[in-house]
Amino acid sequence: MTEVSGGSPAGSGGVITLGETMALMRAQTPGPLAHASELGLGIGGAESNVAIALARLGTPVSWFGRVGADSLGELVVRELRAEGLEVRAIRDPAAPTGLMIKERRTQHNQKVWYYRAGSAGSRLDPADVPVEEIAAAALLHVTGITPALSASAADAVDLAVRTARAAGTTVSFDVNYRGALWSPEVASPVLRSLAGSADILFAGDDEAALLVGPAEDPRELAGALAELGPSQVVVKRGGQGCVALVDGVYFEQAAIPVQPVDTVGAGDAFVAGYLAERLRGLTPRECLLTAVRTGAFACLVPGDWEGMPRRSELGLLEATEPVSR
Repeated sequence: MTEVSGGSPAGSGGVITLGETMALMRAQTPGPLAHASELGLGIGGAESNVAIALARLGTPVSWFGRVGADSLGELVVRELRAEGLEVRAIRDPAAPTGLMIKERRTQHNQKVWYYRAGSAGSRLDPADVPVEEIAAAALLHVTGITPALSASAADAVDLAVRTARAAGTTVSFDVNYRGALWSPEVASPVLRSLAGSADILFAGDDEAALLVGPAEDPRELAGALAELGPSQVVVKRGGQGCVALVDGVYFEQAAIPVQPVDTVGAGDAFVAGYLAERLRGLTPRECLLTAVRTGAFACLVPGDWEGMPRRSELGLLEATEPVSR
């Protein structure tokens, strides 16, 4: 195994994240995948999506993970480094880089297929966890996807979180439940434990219900999630905006209306927008406004991360002039 590094280190004021980034193939036109004559090639992964969005907003960020010793692994490393991340990718000769394929069945509906069983990313191990970097970082961000990949990946996330808590590094956790990876019965106790160890918790309506039971009022969901331990809880509600409970105070933020092209990655962009502003010391309302803006931007183009905005672009969705000169 060899390790590839590049970009600027997150340092004491930056973010560390770890997880699986896969190669991504997507149909260029709507219709059954069986009849697609061309597929575009790219990359995607929840943790690296957040990392890219953070980097574009000016936050130093490092991504750690495993990729195969193959051309798709090289693609992952090259793309992440090109976005200004510090990349620590362990090249695993014994397993391939994971793959996902997007099928645009109609103009407005798509299906994502995953080919990640036995992937290099699923072989993440506690020995891979950058404990010294986590202890020196301002924030560790993890998701509920990585612990679902394998027992060793779950142990790696657990070690990362325990290291952060022991060092006083802020822990951010996005539930990101994936039913294709594990059942609610298996996932729920693991996700509840991670939520209880987090300082900042993100969850969709359904994900919140998986952890604390259903509720009609999103404020009730946020309150129940906060009882698990995190001081900041954000319930993501897609086109309905979000509800947050921060240090005992409730906040609501409407979504930015857009015509979505591809909503995959919007939740990751939302998380990055919130975290970037929290690290800058902004108020909860300012954090939530940037979060819905970044989430909206991610919906405007195909791809998981290509539409993530730079800080100079955040006001474009409210611009009255269609051309900037």
